[in-house]
Amino acid sequence: MGNENSFPRRHARTQRFTLGAPRTFTVAPDGSAVYFLRTASAAGRANGLWKFDTAAGTEALLVDPATLLTDPEDLPPEERARRERTREQAAGIVGYSTDADARQAVFALSGRLFVVGLATAAVRELPAAGAVVDPRLDPTGRRVGYVADGALHVVDLATGADRVVAAPDGDDVTWGLAEFIAAEEMHRYRGYWFSPDGTRVLAARVDNTPVRRWYIADPANPATPATEIAYPAAGTPNATVTASFLATDGDGRVDVEWDREAFPYLNTAVWSSHGRPLIQVQSRDQRRVLVLAVDPATGATEVLADDTDPHWLELVPGSPRWTPAGELLRVLPVDGANRLVVGDRPWTPDGFQVRSVLDAGEDGVLVTASTDDPTRTHVFLVTADDVRRLSTEDGVHGAVRGGGVLLLASSGLDHFGVKVTTSTGGVIANHAEEPGLTPRVTLLTAGERDLRAALLFPRDHVPGTKLPVLLDPYGGPHAQRVVAARNAYLTSQWLADQGFAVLVVDGRGTPGRGPAWERDIAFDFAGATLDDQVDALHAVAADHPDLDLARVAIRGWSYGGYLAALAVLRRPDVFHAGIAGAPVTDWSLYDTHYTERYLGHPEEKPEVYEANSLIADAPKLERPLMIVHGLADDNVVAAHTLRLSSALLAAGRPHTVLPLSGVTHMTPQEQVAENLLLLQVDFLRTALA
Repeated sequence: MGNENSFPRRHARTQRFTLGAPRTFTVAPDGSAVYFLRTASAAGRANGLWKFDTAAGTEALLVDPATLLTDPEDLPPEERARRERTREQAAGIVGYSTDADARQAVFALSGRLFVVGLATAAVRELPAAGAVVDPRLDPTGRRVGYVADGALHVVDLATGADRVVAAPDGDDVTWGLAEFIAAEEMHRYRGYWFSPDGTRVLAARVDNTPVRRWYIADPANPATPATEIAYPAAGTPNATVTASFLATDGDGRVDVEWDREAFPYLNTAVWSSHGRPLIQVQSRDQRRVLVLAVDPATGATEVLADDTDPHWLELVPGSPRWTPAGELLRVLPVDGANRLVVGDRPWTPDGFQVRSVLDAGEDGVLVTASTDDPTRTHVFLVTADDVRRLSTEDGVHGAVRGGGVLLLASSGLDHFGVKVTTSTGGVIANHAEEPGLTPRVTLLTAGERDLRAALLFPRDHVPGTKLPVLLDPYGGPHAQRVVAARNAYLTSQWLADQGFAVLVVDGRGTPGRGPAWERDIAFDFAGATLDDQVDALHAVAADHPDLDLARVAIRGWSYGGYLAALAVLRRPDVFHAGIAGAPVTDWSLYDTHYTERYLGHPEEKPEVYEANSLIADAPKLERPLMIVHGLADDNVVAAHTLRLSSALLAAGRPHTVLPLSGVTHMTPQEQVAENLLLLQVDFLRTALA
């Protein structure tokens, strides 16, 4: 089934046509160079560390991982877990850290620790006390921190002395690592932060003892013991997270003081030269967030901001932080917009939805934001009196800057992949393979709620020919599918070319349209997100009569899988078949921070969990349903699919279950990925015949 050069096979082999694309940029403070990661070609999986000379416009490979690591990668369990949380599938150097002056960088390969001089490209390995996770240079470049076996180490680069600054005091305790909830839901992937002078480190201590244990078995290999994981399901205990200041060159520990009963979540920490170290902590119901300034000498905290929201407060990347002038910067919902707030004054106008804070400099604050169209994200420089757009081309943009040089990473509908340019006129090469198909996508605004949608026909479609419809959404919070970027529609176009009109819809809860839109799904996943898919389908079909509403299917993964199963169970009058990949079927089995934000605590709102879960709907199934699940998934565990399947069987409802042995929540390997897509197409053709 399939072949080596098919689109599904190449899509999986090239990791969605991203291998060979530059990523993870650092601009030198003097603007002379940009450092980045990239595989040497679209055929390689191992990232090297590269340097781009901004004046000459030339690039050079500084570190080739193949010269340092000849054996296959052997990652420690903590690193495998970190990569699962970040959805990292590449190999080689997947992360690095520089000092403040970008004179050197550190990175890990197979748990080994390396440092490279960025001017000379001289690499040396540093002896480490165990398998290294998350190595980082202190800002002065004199020390390297890393975590091994749950202990936080600091290495003096001058002497080579390796010192344990914090060791676990229990089997379930770690120092310097992000816990599951922080990495999966808060996008906090680190657990320690150096002071500007490198003499102290602020470190998180995580105690997983209270967290309930789940066991993920490998049924295909019954001799292999089940893997034990600490999984904080909705309504159950979280890890206990505290923070301490640790001396890097001598003894000394100062514990940070805050009300951990009222604010158990440590969202982020910031330690810059502009002011005292900051931490942001959050109540369990996420309706209240404190920004605290911390005294490193005593651990005492001062409340700088106490923000509340009747539903929840979003965590915005890059916020909070200090401005160079010493003012506190946050992103808050104010008067219908997610606004940049400096001190107590909003700096961004009505309708301006801040997505992230990239940098705060003397000349203003660099942000990404959407204005009147959520499918576009631009880079802006914001001051107290002005907002200036820096990205000029249509599309979706991100940025990094330093030393007067602005680097833009841009995606658009008129080109494949990411285009990386510098304000000096440089272009950093993208070696990613071209997909061999160009999406024929039409972006639409549909229905009374102005839902954003993308419609794709087969590239050989003859107008006037009726086509079965395939909805291909994610459809849930914190993710968009409808964006002005060509690569976002590659799989949707391939599916369209198999004989479908493919419709992708972003409903309520998706980002970029403001606080009210995001909060419209509160306590109502099932109603709001499903209604929006139905409304968009009918509105688009009214304007495009080639959509055959007598033959409608829906497919999705993760939240999209939940939405697909929900659709065929609750709206069989609209949806005639569904493919649910890794679906959440019972929200009491999903994690605390995500689920309780939207649905509340299950003990307080059991009726909400019942209304939004799928198990009780099993007797309603009257349409073909395929459920796909990776048996090694530690995010949406396979119990979701098995419980729904058991309920369907008990109700006598035929359905298909496709278990993927050894597969996690991420996309499976290329042969499996290819055949999975082909099997889905066969299923849909049969179901909609």
